[in-house]
Amino acid sequence: MIQTSTSTYYYKPKTGRAKRDKADADLRDMMEQVQVTFPKSGYRTMKKYLTRNFELTINHKKIRRIMGKYGLIAEIKRAFVRTTDSEHGFEIYPNLLKGKDVTDLNQVWVSDITYIRIQTGFVYLAVIIDIYSRKVVGWALSKRINNELTISALKSAIEQRKPPEGCMHHSDRGVQYASHDYVNLLVDGQLKLGNL
Repeated sequence: MIQTSTSTYYYKPKTGRAKRDKADADLRDMMEQVQVTFPKSGYRTMKKYLTRNFELTINHKKIRRIMGKYGLIAEIKRAFVRTTDSEHGFEIYPNLLKGKDVTDLNQVWVSDITYIRIQTGFVYLAVIIDIYSRKVVGWALSKRINNELTISALKSAIEQRKPPEGCMHHSDRGVQYASHDYVNLLVDGQLKLGNL
């Protein structure tokens, strides 16, 4: 009688690259079907749905590998990021837009800061929009939310549009827009200041 080792009994011949890629793509299709209905599915939940819906017996390590390979990340509830700090000692300006009809370009610009989630955290986007055309006239992107971000966006808008004297600039009451450097740039550009 020939003795064989246990490892020989459990040995699986390696599959070719093309077969493995095809199997991965098929599994990815199934996972995407699950994520359409259940976008918050992590690898554990994904394993349960694959077993129940597709009658698959699959290792959680393989599920994690496929999810990572194809970017099938579970939809995570986003953390709130505060972009407005109105607790400062700078001057607050009146709302000049109240009751004002905007009839042409470069009459009113509005600015705001938002955040964009990226894989390593957040980046901040400062935009200036012409309220009449609703087009972005200036913008800047940074990893830090400070007045350098808003100043870069404002410089970009002034260079591109060269606004006429009296163009109104409105923003929230955040410290980035109330800082002396930002206000001085508005005054030099002969823009009227207003806060919403």
